[in-house]
Amino acid sequence: MQPFNPWTWRDPSALAGGYDQSTPADVPRQRPESSDDGPDAPGPGTPIDLTGYRVEATDGRIGSIDETSADSRYLVVDTGPWIFGRKVLLPVGTVARVDHLERTVHVDRTRDQVKDSPAFDPDEFGRPDYREQVGSYYQESYGRD
Repeated sequence: MQPFNPWTWRDPSALAGGYDQSTPADVPRQRPESSDDGPDAPGPGTPIDLTGYRVEATDGRIGSIDETSADSRYLVVDTGPWIFGRKVLLPVGTVARVDHLERTVHVDRTRDQVKDSPAFDPDEFGRPDYREQVGSYYQESYGRD
Protein backbone atom coordinates (compact mmCIF):
# COMPACT_ATOMS: atom_id res chain seq x y z
CA MET A 1 0.00 0.00 0.00
CA GLN A 2 1.33 3.41 -0.97
CA PRO A 3 1.63 6.11 1.71
CA PHE A 4 -1.22 8.61 1.82
CA ASN A 5 -0.58 11.70 -0.30
CA PRO A 6 -3.14 14.40 0.53
CA TRP A 7 -2.54 16.30 -2.72
CA THR A 8 -3.25 13.42 -5.14
CA TRP A 9 -6.63 12.03 -6.21
CA ARG A 10 -7.02 8.43 -5.11
CA ASP A 11 -9.56 7.97 -7.93
CA PRO A 12 -8.74 10.35 -10.81
CA SER A 13 -11.89 9.30 -12.65
CA ALA A 14 -13.93 11.32 -10.10
CA LEU A 15 -13.25 14.48 -12.08
CA ALA A 16 -14.48 12.89 -15.29
CA GLY A 17 -17.90 11.97 -13.98
CA GLY A 18 -16.70 8.53 -12.96
CA TYR A 19 -17.52 7.31 -16.44
CA ASP A 20 -14.13 7.01 -18.05
CA GLN A 21 -10.83 6.47 -16.28
CA SER A 22 -8.83 7.32 -19.41
CA THR A 23 -9.29 11.11 -19.11
CA PRO A 24 -5.81 12.64 -18.76
CA ALA A 25 -5.09 14.55 -15.56
CA ASP A 26 -4.04 17.64 -17.51
CA VAL A 27 -7.43 18.12 -19.22
CA PRO A 28 -8.98 21.43 -18.09
CA ARG A 29 -11.72 20.82 -15.52
CA GLN A 30 -14.59 23.04 -16.65
CA ARG A 31 -18.28 22.51 -16.25
CA PRO A 32 -20.17 22.50 -19.57
CA GLU A 33 -22.61 25.37 -20.24
CA SER A 34 -25.51 22.95 -19.81
CA SER A 35 -25.02 21.69 -16.25
CA ASP A 36 -28.26 19.79 -15.78
CA ASP A 37 -28.56 16.02 -15.90
CA GLY A 38 -31.09 16.06 -18.74
CA PRO A 39 -30.66 14.88 -22.33
CA ASP A 40 -27.82 17.37 -22.89
CA ALA A 41 -25.87 16.21 -19.82
CA PRO A 42 -22.13 15.68 -20.37
CA GLY A 43 -21.20 12.36 -21.88
CA PRO A 44 -18.69 9.80 -20.73
CA GLY A 45 -15.26 11.20 -19.95
CA THR A 46 -16.40 14.84 -19.87
CA PRO A 47 -14.44 16.73 -17.19
CA ILE A 48 -16.70 18.20 -14.51
CA ASP A 49 -16.21 21.22 -12.26
CA LEU A 50 -17.09 20.33 -8.66
CA THR A 51 -17.87 23.92 -7.62
CA GLY A 52 -21.23 23.99 -5.83
CA TYR A 53 -21.23 20.30 -4.93
CA ARG A 54 -22.21 19.42 -1.34
CA VAL A 55 -19.45 17.97 0.83
CA GLU A 56 -20.25 15.12 3.20
CA ALA A 57 -17.93 13.91 5.95
CA THR A 58 -18.25 10.36 7.28
CA ASP A 59 -20.70 11.64 9.89
CA GLY A 60 -22.63 14.42 8.13
CA ARG A 61 -22.59 17.46 5.90
CA ILE A 62 -19.78 19.99 6.21
CA GLY A 63 -20.64 22.52 3.49
CA SER A 64 -20.27 23.04 -0.23
CA ILE A 65 -17.36 23.51 -2.59
CA ASP A 66 -16.65 27.19 -3.11
CA GLU A 67 -13.73 26.74 -5.51
CA THR A 68 -11.28 24.19 -6.82
CA SER A 69 -7.65 24.65 -7.75
CA ALA A 70 -6.68 24.98 -11.38
CA ASP A 71 -4.53 21.87 -11.03
CA SER A 72 -7.31 19.92 -9.22
CA ARG A 73 -5.22 19.32 -6.09
CA TYR A 74 -7.50 20.88 -3.49
CA LEU A 75 -11.06 21.96 -2.78
CA VAL A 76 -12.06 25.07 -0.85
CA VAL A 77 -15.17 24.27 1.19
CA ASP A 78 -17.47 26.95 2.57
CA THR A 79 -18.78 25.50 5.83
CA GLY A 80 -21.62 28.04 6.06
CA PRO A 81 -23.17 28.45 9.51
CA TRP A 82 -21.82 25.11 10.74
CA ILE A 83 -18.50 26.65 11.83
CA PHE A 84 -19.37 30.31 11.41
CA GLY A 85 -18.81 30.55 7.67
CA ARG A 86 -15.18 29.53 7.86
CA LYS A 87 -13.66 28.13 4.71
CA VAL A 88 -11.46 25.06 4.90
CA LEU A 89 -8.99 23.62 2.45
CA LEU A 90 -9.48 19.94 1.66
CA PRO A 91 -6.68 18.26 -0.28
CA VAL A 92 -8.16 15.97 -2.93
CA GLY A 93 -6.60 12.93 -1.24
CA THR A 94 -9.37 13.20 1.37
CA VAL A 95 -12.05 12.54 -1.26
CA ALA A 96 -13.42 9.02 -0.92
CA ARG A 97 -15.87 9.29 -3.84
CA VAL A 98 -17.88 11.72 -5.93
CA ASP A 99 -21.58 11.24 -6.67
CA HIS A 100 -22.25 13.36 -9.75
CA LEU A 101 -25.97 12.58 -9.87
CA GLU A 102 -26.41 13.89 -6.32
CA ARG A 103 -23.71 16.57 -6.81
CA THR A 104 -22.01 15.39 -3.61
CA VAL A 105 -18.36 14.87 -2.70
CA HIS A 106 -17.80 12.35 0.10
CA VAL A 107 -14.62 12.75 2.15
CA ASP A 108 -13.06 10.19 4.47
CA ARG A 109 -12.83 12.55 7.44
CA THR A 110 -15.23 13.26 10.29
CA ARG A 111 -16.85 16.63 10.85
CA ASP A 112 -14.57 17.18 13.87
CA GLN A 113 -11.45 16.44 11.83
CA VAL A 114 -12.54 19.03 9.26
CA LYS A 115 -13.52 21.50 11.98
CA ASP A 116 -10.07 21.16 13.60
CA SER A 117 -8.22 21.59 10.29
CA PRO A 118 -6.21 24.71 9.45
CA ALA A 119 -8.42 27.47 8.04
CA PHE A 120 -8.10 28.27 4.36
CA ASP A 121 -5.95 31.35 3.87
CA PRO A 122 -5.87 32.44 0.21
CA ASP A 123 -3.05 34.89 0.93
CA GLU A 124 -0.82 32.20 2.43
CA PHE A 125 -1.63 29.27 0.12
CA GLY A 126 1.18 30.13 -2.27
CA ARG A 127 3.74 29.61 0.49
CA PRO A 128 5.21 26.09 0.66
CA ASP A 129 5.22 26.08 4.50
CA TYR A 130 1.46 26.76 4.60
CA ARG A 131 0.75 23.91 2.14
CA GLU A 132 3.06 21.70 4.23
CA GLN A 133 1.09 22.58 7.39
CA VAL A 134 -2.23 21.71 5.73
CA GLY A 135 -0.86 18.53 4.14
CA SER A 136 0.69 17.40 7.43
CA TYR A 137 -2.60 17.88 9.28
CA TYR A 138 -4.43 15.61 6.84
CA GLN A 139 -1.62 13.05 6.74
CA GLU A 140 -1.69 12.84 10.55
CA SER A 141 -5.49 12.52 10.61
CA TYR A 142 -5.60 9.88 7.88
CA GLY A 143 -7.36 6.81 9.15
CA ARG A 144 -8.17 8.28 12.58
CA ASP A 145 -11.75 8.40 13.81
